[in-house]
Amino acid sequence: MLLLAVLLYIFPAASDAHLPPGSACALRPPRHTTNVKPGDLVIAAFLQLNDVFIINKVDFVGESFIISCTRATFRYYRHYLAFIFAVEEINRSSWILPNITLGYQIFDSCAAVPKSLSGALGAISGKQQHVPNFSCWGKSKMVGFVGDLSTDTTYAIAQLVGVLSYPQISYGSMDPVFNDRTQFPSFYRTIPNEEAEMDGIVQILKHFGWKWVGLIISDDDTGNRGRERISKGLFSNGGCLSFTVVLQDTNKIGVFHENMIVGEIEKTTANVIVLFISTKFTYSLAHLFRFHKMPPKLWITSSFITNIMTFKQEEMETTLTGSLSLMIQEGEIPGFEQFFYTFSPNNYPNDALIVSTWQKLFDCYFIDSPSFIWGIPGTVVKTCTGNETMSAADVSVYGNQNYRVTYRVYTAVYALARALHNLYSAQPPANHWGKLESLQKEFKPWQLNKFVRNVTFTTFSGNTHSFNKYGDPPVRFDIIKWFFFPRHHITTKVGTFNKSDNKTQLYINISADLWGPYFIMTPQSLCNEPCAPGYRKAKREGAPSCCYDCVWCVDGEISNTSDAPRCFKCSEYQMSNIRRTGCISKTVNFLSYKDTLGASLASIALVLFLTTSAVQGIFVKYWETPIVRANNQNLSCLLLISLMLCFLCTLLFIGRPTQICCLLRQVTFGIVFTISVSSVLAKTLTVIIAFNATKPGSKLKKYVGTQLAILLVLMCTLGKIGISVVWMASNPPFLEADTFSEMDTVILLCNEGSVTFFFCIIGYIGTLALLSFIAAFLAKDFPDRFNEAKNITFSMLGFCSVWGAFVPAYLSSKGSRMVAVEIFAILASSAGLLGCIFVPKCFIIFFRPKLNKRANVLKQSPEVSVQDTKKRYFLQKHKGVVDIDLKALEKDIASPNYTKKKGRRRPQEGGPQKVCRQETHEPNLIPEESLIQSFCAEHKKVEREAYNLSTGRGKTKHKS
Repeated sequence: MLLLAVLLYIFPAASDAHLPPGSACALRPPRHTTNVKPGDLVIAAFLQLNDVFIINKVDFVGESFIISCTRATFRYYRHYLAFIFAVEEINRSSWILPNITLGYQIFDSCAAVPKSLSGALGAISGKQQHVPNFSCWGKSKMVGFVGDLSTDTTYAIAQLVGVLSYPQISYGSMDPVFNDRTQFPSFYRTIPNEEAEMDGIVQILKHFGWKWVGLIISDDDTGNRGRERISKGLFSNGGCLSFTVVLQDTNKIGVFHENMIVGEIEKTTANVIVLFISTKFTYSLAHLFRFHKMPPKLWITSSFITNIMTFKQEEMETTLTGSLSLMIQEGEIPGFEQFFYTFSPNNYPNDALIVSTWQKLFDCYFIDSPSFIWGIPGTVVKTCTGNETMSAADVSVYGNQNYRVTYRVYTAVYALARALHNLYSAQPPANHWGKLESLQKEFKPWQLNKFVRNVTFTTFSGNTHSFNKYGDPPVRFDIIKWFFFPRHHITTKVGTFNKSDNKTQLYINISADLWGPYFIMTPQSLCNEPCAPGYRKAKREGAPSCCYDCVWCVDGEISNTSDAPRCFKCSEYQMSNIRRTGCISKTVNFLSYKDTLGASLASIALVLFLTTSAVQGIFVKYWETPIVRANNQNLSCLLLISLMLCFLCTLLFIGRPTQICCLLRQVTFGIVFTISVSSVLAKTLTVIIAFNATKPGSKLKKYVGTQLAILLVLMCTLGKIGISVVWMASNPPFLEADTFSEMDTVILLCNEGSVTFFFCIIGYIGTLALLSFIAAFLAKDFPDRFNEAKNITFSMLGFCSVWGAFVPAYLSSKGSRMVAVEIFAILASSAGLLGCIFVPKCFIIFFRPKLNKRANVLKQSPEVSVQDTKKRYFLQKHKGVVDIDLKALEKDIASPNYTKKKGRRRPQEGGPQKVCRQETHEPNLIPEESLIQSFCAEHKKVEREAYNLSTGRGKTKHKS
């Protein structure tokens, strides 16, 4: 066949060539043309007018027909009428091909490739005889081809006429092979290719959530393509195939194969079965359903289902009733219904096909028709007159108002006519006859392809028709619901499927009866029950991909749809509800004033603040009393103020954290606490300096006073401020939401930014506290009435204990508990300072006022024994504090510098008592000088006792 096509291409036909009668070169195949109408421009049509072709056995004894056709059907004959109607309508039109008669030559392909090739050769030659190298059309011109319905015949015709670049428009072949523009550059069609039909089926399955389906395909290329594309689309939507069976041809199918197919259908749990087969396999399907009763299923079919109406097989109709199918969009042909009802053999005496169709419709036979074609020889049959009316025939089964394939025949004729009209209009300016003659003489088949490819027009149904780059029309399908009854059927349009530029649009009319008669609601077709919200799918080992187990979402994840492929994590500020179907806000955790702990700590802080304020007020009121003056009242006031700020700064730790609070609270706490501890250290060092300043020749005398204490506090505070500035500049604290420590809680906290700097601050304060503790411990044995070193020692011991325990407690706590630990440490250590240092003084002020007198402040300390052992014990007691040189003092007492007056030896002027005498007579004592005066009083007592011992008076007195 291909070789013949190549020869035709190499030796083009000569225009208007004629062969002499009886030429030995003329081929004489059997006649096959069904109808011919002459015209200026001729269109060849290949229409399938019979369902069955029979290849007769050839015995080569004599000339015989190899192929004969039988079973002419009205449905196919309607395609034939639509073609004639379209041509006649165009010829009557004044706006398309004006004054040009469009002719046609119609061939019955009978779905047989040999007949199609024979017809194509005849159409090219223009004669019944096949003349490959000649064209015998005379003044007429063959311009294009319409057809065919089946893929096999369409493919054969395209291989032949495509070599000569004749445009061919098919009205029924959906095979995607024709999209190969290299092999079929001049092929077009008015019906979408079957890949679009497969995509429509996949979209229906996806729309209704059918993921567990069976698939029956035909044993040919159409079936194989359907299996590949439908299964791929199904898998991409999370579905899978319950089974896949291949339906073989009627001649090949056997009992075993039938039982295998029926067994798969009966045992499957899928409620939906896709039936995608070629038209020619309808016979095999009818044979299968005839002898086997199928369980109720919802069938999804391709457009082949229209063929079952010709069988009228009850078993198949019962099985397929209620099925959904994709049918090419119906179209309207105005005037065709009237044309249809008025056609008659009397109007078309030369049309042999009208005779056979008429006999079938009216169940009669013309006298000159061979009775053996439709009846049994020898039986009496009804005679046809040709005057019967179509209204009396039962043709409602075919639907004669809206058309599908018939409309595609009609559109194909108009597409060629429009392209011819555009080609006619593009001819050089001339009169009509000049243009027509130019077309008839100069026309080349390839010229028309350009205009066919670019043709665009709007049909009477309102749809715009055009061809894409593959020669396909716009994809428009109707979704049809089928109900079969004993003598008729009902189809209901329940949706549409359109596709353009890889964009799909599916519409389903939910108000229509979609599920009868076997289902009352949308059937479920799943391998297992869908997973409820709150669960996710988990692959079942060894099962198809759409068979799975349902697994409960873990805490913090949800699924709010059925059959969720995975659980979705809630945001970090949310958690999953109990059913795992939604996210709810987590509880926000921070130390709030509304909490019992927060309110308690805030109340304690305020009480301690008020207590400290009261102590401050007491000190201000008793400012001039010795107990206040003797302990450096300036440092005491500074310490009280810093303690008040320490209590208040804890309020920065309570309440909802903010960025400002995070920046201020640690810095504020560190600075005010540094002031407090450095004030205590300054008070302790003041006492030590004051007592050491009494040594003869001591250089510490110049440091006695408040200036050194203030300078010490200022330097310690500046050091702390420096650390804070570096901290804030390098890695400052910031507000943070901890969403991981607790699943159901968002912990609002202040991230310290740098843990190193935070513990540097704690360590800095701890170092000052440790120094204060050491200094206070060394000064604890100074005269008790003026020395608060013991109180400071206990306060620093408590301070260090609290903050020593704070570190592990802080590191092991989280959230509000961590903040509470720090607040407690601040309150406890500050309260320890307040209680140990200032409560005893307030006790003396209010409950021992006699001790708060100037006379008691200057009063000598308790008596020391005049015994040598007591003297040495006293001296040893104060040696470590004042650093008195005992040997020098004893030598001084026994030296000649002491003079006798009235039997007594007295020291000379300028001795140690000179300092004491001078200090004693100072009228206004500062706190440090009061301490010195106390020591001087002790020194005088020692001096007198030593004198008495040296003179023997002490001994006499002791004896008495």
